[in-house]
Amino acid sequence: MGTNLDALTTLFTEFYYWVTVVFMFLIHVGFCMYEVAASRRRNHIHTLMKNIMIIPLVTVTFFFFGWWIYFSFTNGPYLFEGKGLNFEAASFARPWDPAMGTNLGDHITGVFWAAFLLFSWTAASIVSGSVIERIQSGAFWVLAVVIGSFAWIIDASWGWHWDGWMVKVLGYHDAYASGVIHAIAGGFALGVLMVLGPRLGKFRSDGTPRDIPPHNPWLVTLGLFMIYTGFWGFYAACNVPIISPEVIDGQITGATWTATNIYLAPTTLSAITFNFLMSLSGGLMAAYVVSKGDAFWTFSGGLAGIITASAGNDLYHPIQAMFIAAFGAWAAYKLHYWVERKFKIDDAVGAVAVHGYAGVIGLLICGFMLWGQPSSPYEGYAAINPLGMLIGAIIMFGVLGFLPGYIVAKILNGMGVLRVPAKVELEGLDFESDQAYREAIADVVSAEHALVK
Repeated sequence: MGTNLDALTTLFTEFYYWVTVVFMFLIHVGFCMYEVAASRRRNHIHTLMKNIMIIPLVTVTFFFFGWWIYFSFTNGPYLFEGKGLNFEAASFARPWDPAMGTNLGDHITGVFWAAFLLFSWTAASIVSGSVIERIQSGAFWVLAVVIGSFAWIIDASWGWHWDGWMVKVLGYHDAYASGVIHAIAGGFALGVLMVLGPRLGKFRSDGTPRDIPPHNPWLVTLGLFMIYTGFWGFYAACNVPIISPEVIDGQITGATWTATNIYLAPTTLSAITFNFLMSLSGGLMAAYVVSKGDAFWTFSGGLAGIITASAGNDLYHPIQAMFIAAFGAWAAYKLHYWVERKFKIDDAVGAVAVHGYAGVIGLLICGFMLWGQPSSPYEGYAAINPLGMLIGAIIMFGVLGFLPGYIVAKILNGMGVLRVPAKVELEGLDFESDQAYREAIADVVSAEHALVK
């Protein structure tokens, strides 16, 4: 019977992750729709291609070294027990290992790798939206690889792995990635934006910002609803499904759980369904009120609400999740416009606020709301606490987010490859494509007229 249960667990887990990966693909579809809708017509093709090429570039680099980093870097800055890189734990994650290929004896590695890969795409896409209409494609693709296959997966190894040093030492808890994806991506985007500068015409001569509204609010709406749907799959992918009452690494025994969170603590899909929908609702309502019914910020506020509550949504009551989400959406809106006015930061889609500020706020709230709760089911790990979550937020947003984004953008800017020339920005980044399209159409029309004659 035990053998049958183990086999059923394996098959169920394989299919479970495969389904969540398909759902999460909608996040990237949504980001593509959303960014194209937010950009002006003269920049559509560039905006779309910039985001689409995240898929092959991050996928290949994540296969070659990103996945290995997740298992190798759990000891972080070598503060915990004096350990260094965990080569033994990552021995199966090298690109030439049998688990990383066609192997009928391994049903799990490929789909689990794909789930993390989709998280990598998400991190890179968050940055993509903030920098539209002025960044060179090649420069962005370098930045996408840096965050998608290096920076975010280091923070996942530190704070989103059951053996991560931040979980053990700090009591860091981030069940659905307020920090390990959203705060780091927001911080990374802010670092890039500080070097990249605003779009031409964004700020008046007196320094006050102009509103550059999305050209197609309907497509923005559809894109964000795609992201909501994919984010629901993202929540499921952050769990580890189990249907067997077997012991998990010597810690969980007795009952049959439907899932554990990323730290291998018991949870259920029912619990996260309550909290996901209540978070979304709290964020939407608060954003509608604070933005006075602005459609763009109302829909974005729903996302900010989910992100704010995500750190503790495995343990919050649904009513807690709703109010935490509402506060996060309100704060993200206010902070976006304050930073824009004060520091002249042109974040085209509010990504730094919706993902970065909301993610940091979510981590800080989690530290207080879940103070004293175990960060993990393993004995000897630090409990969740405000100081540990504050340090974690600084590491996620600042150390692994802002600093790499700023430094790499500075290097690219020094090489003269970060930003498109002003002439290109004014004519539109699709100028050459549009010219070729018009010439092709003119050629077809000419040929048709010749046939008629």
